[in-house]
Amino acid sequence: MAGEDTRRIAVTLDDLLRDRGMTLTELSERIGLTLANLSILKTGKAKAIRFSTLEAICRELDCQPGDLLAYSEQAYSRQESASR
Repeated sequence: MAGEDTRRIAVTLDDLLRDRGMTLTELSERIGLTLANLSILKTGKAKAIRFSTLEAICRELDCQPGDLLAYSEQAYSRQESASR
């Protein structure tokens, strides 16, 4: 439904990488995930994440899943998200 408000999960991978002084390319190599797939996650365009990927990211960034994902109260419309 166009204009329907939904809630979203925010991905804070960019902040974690910056805090750890690590590039997305370096993380990609360390966890064995393509740079393209990590970019999709980083930009918040991913629709899902495997637990094995989440575990690998947390292992390499020395963080908890809650450090990587945050529930955002800010609603957005599906129409806005489709234009991104």
